[in-house]
Amino acid sequence: MSARWTLFPERTPRSAFGKLVLNEFRLAWRQPGGWVFGLGLPLLLTVIFGSIPKLQKHHETLGGLTYFDVYIPILIALAIAVLGLVSLPVPLATYREQGILRRLSTTPVSPIWVLGAQLIVNLCLAATAIILIMVVGTAGFGLEAPASLGGFVVAVVLSVVAIFGLGLLIAGVARTGTGAQVLGAASFFPLMFFAGLWVPRQVMPTALRDISNLTPLAASVEVIQHSIQSGFPSGTPLLVLAAYAVLFCWLAVRFFRWE
Repeated sequence: MSARWTLFPERTPRSAFGKLVLNEFRLAWRQPGGWVFGLGLPLLLTVIFGSIPKLQKHHETLGGLTYFDVYIPILIALAIAVLGLVSLPVPLATYREQGILRRLSTTPVSPIWVLGAQLIVNLCLAATAIILIMVVGTAGFGLEAPASLGGFVVAVVLSVVAIFGLGLLIAGVARTGTGAQVLGAASFFPLMFFAGLWVPRQVMPTALRDISNLTPLAASVEVIQHSIQSGFPSGTPLLVLAAYAVLFCWLAVRFFRWE
């Protein structure tokens, strides 16, 4: 790897990275899939679910929780999944397909900066979505504040690392932007199904629930739910999520291609 591919090339002013990040934010605004579906949709669903009286009733089948309580962690996972599996990998794969990353290697700007800028853009959107979901849920619809704020932060961070790691892996192996979109969708829908988006995990048949326990987004939903309702998460779901975070990040580093 040449000096041009280092994090801070000698001939490039540090301010150039900030300008690149700002440019990626502008591009994301013009192609609003990420902030519409990764930020706007989960927030809209939070408001809709919170406004339906039937979803505020406690149910024994949900462990004494309301459907609104159950769906808050699912909507957080939804925001992370949209941004990590679609909004992040598609532009990176497109840049490589169009030769932009290769052309950057002939300039003082490192291609690594593009990767960093995309991560910053999507991390900011994810953080904004999660904060807004929690603020709207607690201030507007009586959602409990996390019983363990530290546990909530750990659960969210591990979820983001795992899913964004999978997104970078998709960006690395997809040959085209369209291919990244297909792979992202192929990952998104089954993972969100097992996370309980269409059928809450509490009412899934036992066999499906056992399978879901081994999937990253279902583990994410469970540890986030636990941190909100009970305290610091522990046990198998936390270990499953941490294992996926390590695995996906390792695979992303191993297989990501710049050209």
